[in-house]
Amino acid sequence: GIWPLKGAGKPLPKLKTSFTFAKPSLTHMALVALQRSGKLRYVCSQNVDGLHLRSGIPREMLAELHGNCFAERCPKCNREYIRDFEIETVGFRRTGRSCSVEGCTGRLRDHILDWEDALPEDELEASEDQSSEADLTICLGTSLQITPACDLPLRTVKSGGKLVIVNLQKTPKDKSAHLLIRGKADEVMRGLLQRLDTPVPPFIRRDCVVLLFYQTPPRGSKAERASFTVQACSPQGQTLPLPILTSVTISFPDNEALKAAVIRKAPFTACRAAAAPGKLRVRFEVEFAQGLGVEEPRVQVDAEFNLLGAAELKALRCGTAARNGQQANATTRFSTAHLLNAQVQEVHVTTQSVYYTESDKTGAIEESPNKKVKR
Repeated sequence: GIWPLKGAGKPLPKLKTSFTFAKPSLTHMALVALQRSGKLRYVCSQNVDGLHLRSGIPREMLAELHGNCFAERCPKCNREYIRDFEIETVGFRRTGRSCSVEGCTGRLRDHILDWEDALPEDELEASEDQSSEADLTICLGTSLQITPACDLPLRTVKSGGKLVIVNLQKTPKDKSAHLLIRGKADEVMRGLLQRLDTPVPPFIRRDCVVLLFYQTPPRGSKAERASFTVQACSPQGQTLPLPILTSVTISFPDNEALKAAVIRKAPFTACRAAAAPGKLRVRFEVEFAQGLGVEEPRVQVDAEFNLLGAAELKALRCGTAARNGQQANATTRFSTAHLLNAQVQEVHVTTQSVYYTESDKTGAIEESPNKKVKR
């Protein structure tokens, strides 16, 4: 563990990947299996990596006491946004983005504690209630030294429930435990699910890239041409970071007069002007970030959009023609009503697959060795 290493003055292990591309461990997915089978009622986490949500634990069954580095909250309506990029601030500071709830003008804040910050009251209260009502609390890989979280398991004991502590080192709460296991969480949870005859589900991550098209009103010397913008963006917002991509190549295979664009950082946008309206085929070649581990990092997609002429655009602007401005796809979470002749297509790609037992996938390498639990 890191605490013995730190106490001995030894260097701590370096991160192999960023939180953005981190994969859930076997323990994360074992908890998902227990939750789906009705055996697990609540998860209380002190981690800020967001992996419990990514693994599939429902938000209403999870308390993130120290926050989530992917979360933003609106202080006015309390709406929470889980992003696919890390929030740059800590300590409940403003992130520079606004709440998208209709009628709310709240300015979003990060949801990760700084050292002096108090725990979020709603999640702490829920954790206290769940701990008091639990028949069994299992503490996995925690030193149980940080208050007030370390006192939550004692509520179970005081209410007549049982306490199990799984940790490599001793903890201050060991005397209150009904069972102590000096072992690694993955090995213990693997053994537990085998005993329960419950399989560990694989982790499958699917990401979405929105292919957005819209037009701009004709102006000046280009008034006779059909100006348009194409963009590869996040389904959460047109201007939000998209860390899963490292580059996007945009080309127009049926129109040699339109120059291709190679964009190596967000926003992945190209603005062009066609000589005439009509059907427009746009080719997007997206390259996924190396940290994801995608088998085929380059994906090519052809999208077809309807390019309108000046008269049709004028009718749209004057409200005499139907606007395309609301997204039709469920994954896209931002409105395009403010854009002229907006059209949206979505690309869904499986970017990570982790199988935790050989029986899940032929030839798959297990995430951790199948060793006996040390007691």
